[in-house]
Amino acid sequence: MQDLTLSVIQTDLFWENNHANLTMLEYKIDSITEPTDLIILPEMFTTGFTMRAQDLAETMEGPSILWMKKKSLEKKTDLIGSLIIADKGKYYNRLLWIKPDGKMYFYDKRHLFRMAGEDKVYTAGNRKLTVELNGWKIRPFICYDLRFPVWTRNYGNEYHAAVFIANWPEKRSFHWKTLLPARAIENQAYIIGVNRVGEDGHGISHSGDSAVFDPAGQTVINLRGKEEIRTITLFSSLLEEYRRSFPVWMDADS
Repeated sequence: MQDLTLSVIQTDLFWENNHANLTMLEYKIDSITEPTDLIILPEMFTTGFTMRAQDLAETMEGPSILWMKKKSLEKKTDLIGSLIIADKGKYYNRLLWIKPDGKMYFYDKRHLFRMAGEDKVYTAGNRKLTVELNGWKIRPFICYDLRFPVWTRNYGNEYHAAVFIANWPEKRSFHWKTLLPARAIENQAYIIGVNRVGEDGHGISHSGDSAVFDPAGQTVINLRGKEEIRTITLFSSLLEEYRRSFPVWMDADS
């Protein structure tokens, strides 16, 4: 297993404006000059966290996915983020994982945020996704999933790292900043959280707080409330040695 380099894009989003968001993110992705294996965008990166799925949804052959494939190929790196997808008469908050060769994987958000009516508009997913990259097994989740440790549990070391992309509001940022390291500690895995900043169309403020935690729950990076792009490396030797020397995972409940 090689080391893994990833780039986190913490950004504001234009409300319900696909074209403006893709134009802005194209510039930001192109500004990444360091070699990177994975670029991570926030939840609903084309629109912000909106319930107007009927008006804003795209298909799996839509322009945003074609754009993701183009950028992944150009940068020769994996690219992930979620957007609103219409599929077989239903709407999904769907995370797309695009590889440079055009291969595509997806994960539908399992836990829908009922306090915003997400469960009334979107259909919940029912399967987990694990993608391999540089020998790493990586499992992506979306926002509200972070609150549910049974769904995100790393049974039998099924994954080495988990990614949580979000539109997590500032007024509950303490929960975000508490649960991310908790998931790292209990799962003995790297945890990557990528959140947006700025105010959305409902006047809800987002402080970002995108962060990466190592398998012991120690902070690798912690971004504050401004737009920022950060490229970092996760070390496989640290992960393997920590699991070997402190094998909590061997005593986990099934």
